[in-house]
Amino acid sequence: MVTLLLDSTQLEVVLSVSERALSFRKGNVVIERSTITKVQLTDDAWTWLRGIPSPGTHVRGIVAMGTWRSAGGDDFAIIRRHRPSVVIDLDGHPEYQRVILTTRHGLALVQALRVEVAAEPTDVVDIAAETGTIPVVPERKPRGRKTPATAPAV
Repeated sequence: MVTLLLDSTQLEVVLSVSERALSFRKGNVVIERSTITKVQLTDDAWTWLRGIPSPGTHVRGIVAMGTWRSAGGDDFAIIRRHRPSVVIDLDGHPEYQRVILTTRHGLALVQALRVEVAAEPTDVVDIAAETGTIPVVPERKPRGRKTPATAPAV
């Protein structure tokens, strides 16, 4: 899963070694905050994918990683299965018009982009946690197993 680092001037999408290999990319994706025009949360990133991988890896319904070229512009995608994702629209970025990422931290990203942050890069989850805006999900209680009721004697 990608790590999202945010500072006062840029958002950095930190890619793991396998993500770099599958997306045919040597480094992380760096996005100036001034180029971000819109951030949307989605349950299925596959509906946002447009064009063809060039270069990139695509296994339908499983993984889509890399640059996707289309008539509308180039997109960068890191999509895994049908999981919650974030779509970041860009204006004026030198490489991409849109970045599509599968991440559980989409809400934290949206909240972290709304606040002023320090000059050093910090994980968006930590930023959102400091502001107290991330809702705490209660722990699930393990379900007790019910014993079957005995049938009444007839």
